Amino acid sequence: MAAALYPRYIQPRLEQALADTPVVLLAGPRQAGKTTLAKKLSGERRRWLTLDDPLTLLAAREDAGGFVRGLERAAIDEVQRAPELLLAIKRAVDEDRRPGRFLLTGSANVMMLPRLADSLAGRMETVPLLPLARCEIERTPGNWIDRVFEGEVPGTRRADVGEALVDRVVRGGYPEAVARDDPRRRAAWAKQYVDALVQRDVREISSIEKLDQLARLLKAAAQTAAAVANVSALGGQIGLDHKTAAKYLAVFEHLYLLRRVAPWSANRLTRLIKAPKIQFIDSGLLSALADLTPASALRDRALFGRVLESFVYGELLKLSSWAEGDYGLYHYRDRDQIEVDLVIEDGGRRVVGIEVKAAATVSGSDLRGLRKLAALAADRFAAGIVLYDGELTLPVGPRLWAAPLSALWGENGDRPPYAFKGSVPIFRDEKKGLSP
Repeated sequence: MAAALYPRYIQPRLEQALADTPVVLLAGPRQAGKTTLAKKLSGERRRWLTLDDPLTLLAAREDAGGFVRGLERAAIDEVQRAPELLLAIKRAVDEDRRPGRFLLTGSANVMMLPRLADSLAGRMETVPLLPLARCEIERTPGNWIDRVFEGEVPGTRRADVGEALVDRVVRGGYPEAVARDDPRRRAAWAKQYVDALVQRDVREISSIEKLDQLARLLKAAAQTAAAVANVSALGGQIGLDHKTAAKYLAVFEHLYLLRRVAPWSANRLTRLIKAPKIQFIDSGLLSALADLTPASALRDRALFGRVLESFVYGELLKLSSWAEGDYGLYHYRDRDQIEVDLVIEDGGRRVVGIEVKAAATVSGSDLRGLRKLAALAADRFAAGIVLYDGELTLPVGPRLWAAPLSALWGENGDRPPYAFKGSVPIFRDEKKGLSP
């Protein structure tokens, strides 16, 4: 299916931002669908300019003020290629602050560049667009996080398990990769994608001379995905010191390839390990970097488990980008090695703990971290959920649940036939709605 045919659930938020903000930046990795969505919203109302065009890029870099002058309403694609434009746009909107004047797209986080961090403060809203979420591909509701914080743990009518789940994870969410059924063709696309980022985009946001080391560090990071980051050890594998390795990891973050996920903390935590976790945003790209195929995923369950955790992280990151609530994603691990893979915290500091399992069963030991998190968070603990490679959604303890991984996206647009609130099963009748 062409990328243009997939619904993008961030679109309403983007339209709201354009309705009241002078400048809106649609930001995310290359080939995630930003240009397609920006063109869809621009139509004939905005002049379309792309900095991937050499002549347009030259004009923007040589005379940013002249480039912007006279633009009433414009969409500028890949603005990170000429960051000088942001200062010119600032001057333009200071003179005319009508909402929706500039719709920008960017494949690098330009607002993290020091000289531009404050240039559009108060004038621009950034809206993230990440690779496709499974709910967008399946055309199912993307409100899993909101529902969990409302006290409902969704089930699913028919779970994707076993090989079907592996396919979802290894395929990822980039539209081009989603469209390729042959794993070898997806791997070939991923290699070319990473090569293009390293050879072109990296040069535009950072002064890095040894690009081969950058690519090797990304490959090494893929082998330690979903693990607490040891930057010194990671850099040491390819001959980089701690400072350089940290700088390169920041470049990967700027390009929306991975995130360093901070540990969750509360006032009473005194034994928390402070190191972040490395999570890749797209599990398909991670699979290619880690040489994980659908066949090898069935043999190497340890590697698949790490990729699966990054997959869940990516899905939750996408769901949180358009959710009704305001959510942050963290991890928990203490010095006794008790950990929770992912912790979601809302604006009221309520937390939901998520454990990710590549197995079809859930045991008592899988609940150890969630129980510790529940004790630490006390009345702010909303729920603990083990997402596993199974079919049933069931309570496994006070405020603790086991749920299929595919409950994150449901099935084929159908609403799940049952869910749970508290410890009471709630069955869904299509005519009457939810009832005990």
